[in-house]
Amino acid sequence: MNLIIRLLRVFLYSFFRTPLDFFEISIVSFRVVPTDLDLNLHMTNSRYLSVMDLGRLDLLLRSKGRTFLFKKKWQAVLGASHIRFRRSLQCFQKFELHSRIIGWDEKWFYIEQRIFSKGQLITIAILKALFISKKGSVPTQKVFSELKVALEKERLTPTIKHWLEMEESIRGGN
Repeated sequence: MNLIIRLLRVFLYSFFRTPLDFFEISIVSFRVVPTDLDLNLHMTNSRYLSVMDLGRLDLLLRSKGRTFLFKKKWQAVLGASHIRFRRSLQCFQKFELHSRIIGWDEKWFYIEQRIFSKGQLITIAILKALFISKKGSVPTQKVFSELKVALEKERLTPTIKHWLEMEESIRGGN
């Protein structure tokens, strides 16, 4: 139930918070609640990914991506993720989720999400996502066209390239 409340909060607040450029950092604050805990009494691993969904939603809703969702009826979906846990979050601990687009290719957007608490990095994740329509995946250049920005066809940092190589190696060619 607390995820629904958080979802509604992120959705409603997005209309009143400062609009973002598609490439700015979205920052959303949360607090760990008892239903986020696992048997070790810290936030369970799966909850991090659920909260990160909300960070990407905030980024999308506060940027011009809102148009994609409502007018074009495009959906944003994940293709892969890599998450690194550095520290744990305890019950009632406040934290901030920072979400930003760090690159793209012809099909995918690459997103970095970081969780901070008390000035310390707690978790970092790199994810790839794309937009889909009723006709299938939407090329990134079409997204940029909708945003009315002209950007190169591909911007992949060494970190993203390394991650893609690792992803391909564990995929096993299937």
